[in-house]
Amino acid sequence: MRAVGELCRRIPCRFLRRSCRFYCTEQVARVKIFDRNLKRKQDCKRTFPTTLCMGGSLEAIMRLLPGRGGIKKLIMMDASHDMVKLCTKSEQELSNKNIETSFIVADEEFLPVKEGSLDLVISSLGLHWTNDLPGAMIQSRLALKPDGLFLAAILGGETSRELRIACTISQMEREGGISPRLSPLAQVRDAGNLLTRAGFTLPGVDVDEYTVRYNSALELIEHLRSMGETNALLQRSKVLKRETALAVAAVYESMFVADDGSIPATFQVIYMAGWREHSSQQKPKRRGSATISFNDIQKQFGGQGSL
Repeated sequence: MRAVGELCRRIPCRFLRRSCRFYCTEQVARVKIFDRNLKRKQDCKRTFPTTLCMGGSLEAIMRLLPGRGGIKKLIMMDASHDMVKLCTKSEQELSNKNIETSFIVADEEFLPVKEGSLDLVISSLGLHWTNDLPGAMIQSRLALKPDGLFLAAILGGETSRELRIACTISQMEREGGISPRLSPLAQVRDAGNLLTRAGFTLPGVDVDEYTVRYNSALELIEHLRSMGETNALLQRSKVLKRETALAVAAVYESMFVADDGSIPATFQVIYMAGWREHSSQQKPKRRGSATISFNDIQKQFGGQGSL
């Protein structure tokens, strides 16, 4: 999961224009409880000989995977012919002889993969575009061998919250109503439910939030275009009036401008990990099998505080 996290921390920087005031992302300040550097080193020691990487940031993943996880066969999949072509070219430049790499053009919602044929499925910043996210995750689980691992990173619901607010206010003022301009995204609380619904065992969810700063709101929109993260809703309004677009930029900058004049934009990345069921995995105890009660624990600790 942390390998996917490292990738996602790098992605926004690739697309920032040279005129952007700050090139790299900064993580939102928060209370420090854990040693994050140590946690990044506590990776799974299993090996995953056959791996599928689907959608999203394929080229960056190709640069990160060599030497990790004992991967011997790597299948790179994307719905875009152009992305697959780009990855094929990158693979030739990397010329990694230790990993047998193949490329296919396919949709995450219709995986052309044999059931029980993969050790690892990775998706980095691609699954949030699927119409049926639970269905796509179920297909990923079925493609895994027993005790196979699913790793995914998706953009979460707090992504572009500033832009959503600016769009709503501007459309209400200029057009008297709102139309969908930004994609609906999963919330952190939904991620665990998605893993469980898809049938994964030992589900794990983590989240990171970053702020990228721009010279203007229009520069942010250009960045989103470069990332392929612009509006693709079926019910989208195909025309954005010039005055509405200018109003969005003006509202954004007036509401969220920083002291140094830069424009912040939030990117939330939700990480999900789950395993295909296997007899060797730890399982919860049967309900009612506990040999000690909460009352006993409370008495043991002197009744101080609450559990």
